[in-house]
Amino acid sequence: MPDDLTIPQGDFERQRSQALSLEGRRPPIEVPGYDFERLLGSGAYGEVWVAIERNTGRRVAIKFYAHQGGLDWSLLSREVEKLAFLCADRYIVQLIGVGWDSDPPYYVMEYMERGSLADRLAHGPLPVAEAVRIFREVAIGLLHAHGKGVLHCDLKPANVLLDQDDKPRLADFGQSRLSHEQLPALGTLFYMAPEQADLNAIPDARWDVYALGALLYCMLTGKPPHRDEEAARSIERITNLEERLRAYREWIQRSGVPTDHRQIPGVDRELAQILERCLAPDPNERFPNVQSVLAALDAWTMERTRRPLMLLGFVGPALLLLVFALFAWRGFSTTVRQSREALTRRALENNQLMAQYVADLAGKELRRRFEAVEQLAGNTRFQDLVRQTLQDPDFRDLAEQLSQPNLTETEAEPLRRRFRNHPLRAALQREFAQMIPGWMRPGTGEDSEGVDEVASWFFCDPRGISTARVPESLTIGRNYAWRSFFTGRERDMPRTWRPAADEHLTQPQLSAVFPSDATQQWIVAVAAPVIDNRTQQFLGVVALTVRVTRFVELEGTRAQFPVLVEMRPGDYTGMILQHPLFDEVLRRELRLPERFRKQEYRLRREDLPLPVEKLEDLEKGPAVNFVDPLSRDELGTEYRRRYLAQVAPVQLGRGDGSVHDVGWIVLVQEDYATAIQRPLEGFQHALLRYGVISAGLVGVILLGLWTLTARLLREIRRHLLSAGIVMPPRPERPAPLTWSPPDDTLAQTQSWHGREPQSTEDTRSLTRASEPRQNE
Repeated sequence: MPDDLTIPQGDFERQRSQALSLEGRRPPIEVPGYDFERLLGSGAYGEVWVAIERNTGRRVAIKFYAHQGGLDWSLLSREVEKLAFLCADRYIVQLIGVGWDSDPPYYVMEYMERGSLADRLAHGPLPVAEAVRIFREVAIGLLHAHGKGVLHCDLKPANVLLDQDDKPRLADFGQSRLSHEQLPALGTLFYMAPEQADLNAIPDARWDVYALGALLYCMLTGKPPHRDEEAARSIERITNLEERLRAYREWIQRSGVPTDHRQIPGVDRELAQILERCLAPDPNERFPNVQSVLAALDAWTMERTRRPLMLLGFVGPALLLLVFALFAWRGFSTTVRQSREALTRRALENNQLMAQYVADLAGKELRRRFEAVEQLAGNTRFQDLVRQTLQDPDFRDLAEQLSQPNLTETEAEPLRRRFRNHPLRAALQREFAQMIPGWMRPGTGEDSEGVDEVASWFFCDPRGISTARVPESLTIGRNYAWRSFFTGRERDMPRTWRPAADEHLTQPQLSAVFPSDATQQWIVAVAAPVIDNRTQQFLGVVALTVRVTRFVELEGTRAQFPVLVEMRPGDYTGMILQHPLFDEVLRRELRLPERFRKQEYRLRREDLPLPVEKLEDLEKGPAVNFVDPLSRDELGTEYRRRYLAQVAPVQLGRGDGSVHDVGWIVLVQEDYATAIQRPLEGFQHALLRYGVISAGLVGVILLGLWTLTARLLREIRRHLLSAGIVMPPRPERPAPLTWSPPDDTLAQTQSWHGREPQSTEDTRSLTRASEPRQNE
């Protein structure tokens, strides 16, 4: 069914007018002061022409009312009356002039270049923003009209014209009513309110509210509410006007409020509620007037405008808090990293200082022992006794026999007894014991376990035979020419090996380490050659031995302790000589396991930590990830930790003031967890605690602000609800209805267009207004 009851000024009519112009059509009469340009359109009541005002050059639209089909002259007077009444309103198409006395009569109005809203909708629905803009401006136009007591009663897209600025103007007030008029007015099907579709209805502002909602619905969806092809055809088949109107009312009331607009992107819940309240079938549920519609729209606009601000108010502080949290976390991580580096560097520096201190102490202890040995080796009386003993033929003979490399134990033992009992050797033994410095005397007993500074003193003749020893033992008479303390070599040779006559120690030296036969403890000898002060003849070697496992008092704790390591070339390079584990094992088992000599328990050169000043990365390398080799043993499980480590060489000072490395290093190990991890964890926990407290306080403040804002918004919405500006959410729409017209209307066959006019003039006007106007 056509829904356009007015003569539009749009694209279709302009095209048709051009076609009619080609047929030679002319306006019914000449209008003084205007030059006609073209026919814009024609309808049941006349024609509309576009003309140009001669004085101003303004383009206008002139509507002629032709004498056709029993024209109701009240339509012209009513429309002109309303247009004249609203002549100062820019939202209304302005009336320029009226020709009452002309034949046919006419009136002159503004010409809208952009046509009607119906022309715009012929190309499809409008964007939500544009639809809402037009909706608002049309509502303002209706509000102005209602404020002057004029109800439009036939609002639809064809009756909304668009000016050159794309602003909507209300047109066609032929069905309009003044507020004091009690005459019914029929609008257009699917745009008029259901209660308006009644020949006995009294005009109400809520009719325009419904039509305003239908207009917005059409702009959003492209069709009026409740209209589908089946319903439209069924209503068209009803020929009786009253039955048709009743069927329309019942269809609208059964259908309820449409919800297709909710599927349109950009239509939020609040806008949908405004639209649905406008289209409520029950007028009591509808907005009471256009002012309420505008108030609700303003509230929605304000809410929509405020929504980004609210979102910013909610999200902004949260994002700000997140940014601060990220920066705080980065600062926290940087602070922790820098603190870790500072703690690590400081710990390594302390370890380096401790290693250097222990190495200096070990060097001093060695220097004391070297001085004692050198003092005895250079003693003139001692040299005289040695010379006298060596010159004795019987002694020389015994020493010669004991020097034979192939001598068996059975053969050697009687010779050793004779050698030990030789009077000159016994005299030398007594004098040798007396000449040992008192501050460097050994303990008593074989491999004494006392806390003395040396394990033994001994003297070997030029052939390597142990001639004197303190404490005296059965080792006297044995040949030690294969030992490094006699030859000066890097390592001991096989027991049967004998050096050349001129191969012997030439200067004081620290021997290679060797294990004790009794306890497997590491032993080292500080030896010096005995050179005759007068003849420079080599008389032998005097030496003292030291248990390296207790060479120097390595004070430390479970978390930090020094270790002495042999790094000289030889058979035992990398061997750990002194370690706290050795003390524990010796207290329990009185000897060290032989497996400690294996390669897996030794320290490789590449495993040695670099000095702290040479470290490029304080998180990598042996200096901060040191692994104790003895932790690989089942007895060393306690030492399976991550260590910070630093080393320092043991150096020996000479009499001329120079120093040289003896080949030992002191390695200080410190538990990483105790030195770095635990203090850092405490620092981290403190920072995190303060950070969480700060974040919690900020969160509480933000939550309080958000709660206050939410309460204010709820209070504002409650006031809007109580004022009727905002409606509560509606229940879900029922399932779509199908058309089922009343049974008594299906039998109607009389042509509606041929129906006799009603008896009264007002009824005839309503009937004509309800009929579709056909274009000629």
